[in-house]
Amino acid sequence: MLGPNASHPSSAPTPTSGPTTSSPLLNTLFSNPVFAGGFGLASLGAAVSLGRRGFMATTSLLRRQLLVHVEISKSDPSYHWVLQWLAQPRDPGGFVASRLTRMRNLAVKTTTSSVGGYNGVGGRQDISKTTHADFRVQPGYGRYLVRHKPGVYIGVNREKASTAVTATGEPHETLTLTLLWMHRHLLSDVFTEAHSLAQSFNQGRTVVYTARNMSWQVLGKPRMKRPLGSVILDEGIKESIVADVKEFIGAQQWYTERGVPYRRGYLLYGPPGTGKTSFIQALAGELDYGVAMVNLSERGVTDDLLAHLLTQLPERSILLLEDVDAAMINRRQRDSDGYSGSTVTASGLLNALDGLAAGEDRIAFLTTNHIDQLDPALIRPGRVDMMMRIGEATRYQAAQMWDRYYGEMDTDHAGRDRFLKRLHELGLFGGDSQDPSVPKRHTSTAAIQGLFQFNKGDMEGAINMAEGLIPRTFEPEPPAPDGAIKSPA
Repeated sequence: MLGPNASHPSSAPTPTSGPTTSSPLLNTLFSNPVFAGGFGLASLGAAVSLGRRGFMATTSLLRRQLLVHVEISKSDPSYHWVLQWLAQPRDPGGFVASRLTRMRNLAVKTTTSSVGGYNGVGGRQDISKTTHADFRVQPGYGRYLVRHKPGVYIGVNREKASTAVTATGEPHETLTLTLLWMHRHLLSDVFTEAHSLAQSFNQGRTVVYTARNMSWQVLGKPRMKRPLGSVILDEGIKESIVADVKEFIGAQQWYTERGVPYRRGYLLYGPPGTGKTSFIQALAGELDYGVAMVNLSERGVTDDLLAHLLTQLPERSILLLEDVDAAMINRRQRDSDGYSGSTVTASGLLNALDGLAAGEDRIAFLTTNHIDQLDPALIRPGRVDMMMRIGEATRYQAAQMWDRYYGEMDTDHAGRDRFLKRLHELGLFGGDSQDPSVPKRHTSTAAIQGLFQFNKGDMEGAINMAEGLIPRTFEPEPPAPDGAIKSPA
């Protein structure tokens, strides 16, 4: 018998503490080895994928924050400078560094030059000529690591794009330099060294640029500098132009302080073969400048193209505009082939030289054989600051040229006096006011130079052939008679 306070066994309280019992379904699933293995693999794959994405995001962030990339297009002048700089030998810096910085893809750039020899004995010539080849190895396409200096490495990626230049079909190329952000200040050193190296390769040479596809391109290989003394102009002309150009180069601050556009223009006019272009080339060599050449009579040269080119002149170069009279005459009449002439107009030329969009820091030389066809607006100060006539050969020029070719042989100047006397008798110095029997003729310095080059080392031959300097007039040939034998086409 139970007491009044005794509890009935069926009414005993349920324990409230202890572990919670899992769902029978989950127990069944997790007890299944197939499900447990698949769930584990899926969880592991998700964790790996999430970790990989996080790693890639972190790496990308670090690259953006710690690295700097510089992309150089092939159209930029520094492209070839940097390639030459990368090809220079460097200190490998240890075993591991030498293995990491090895270049396994290389390209070769070959330049050739002809070296001729001449021996003239008794008027007989012995000519020999050899060809010299210069091979320069530079990085090919691919990725490289370059040791710039201890502790500083530069990643290099040279690649060829799938796109190409429309006009030439040449594929685009890019060169990308990568280095740590903390070393970004060294980029200026890299480009400075590359530019200095390129200048050393062109030492003693004159670079000639030509207009092509809306930009300046190097025309062939750099030419050997022509000595200024090899161009013989009339007395005082060469000296006055050289002095004026050098004074202009040293007066940039003077122009800036007075708000005057820093540019200077020169016009050389006269008959063909008198040395206008040769003098400009020699002047560029004297100043260590290049020559940026535009022929206004060339097809495809428009007002817009000319204005763009004149604002993008290569550094340290002389602008040469040949045949400026071609832009001053009416060339709209169509020829038999349908060509209506160049599209450079007189107003376009004037605006390019001295208009609102005209560039500064410019030395421009204009040449023409027909100064009478130039508009007065072209030759006003500001566009043309100095005009010089480069005319026919004078007695002074002929004497200077003789000394340059035969000075070592003609030590007493007896040959020179005979040659000058012969030219005077032929009237090639414009006649003689005291002797009406002497004809009035003229010859060019180019003709005299050709005579001397034909008679290398032979003074007597040059004197005897002086009559060949008389300008010749060619008459049209008469029509061939019926039945005449004609050469095959």
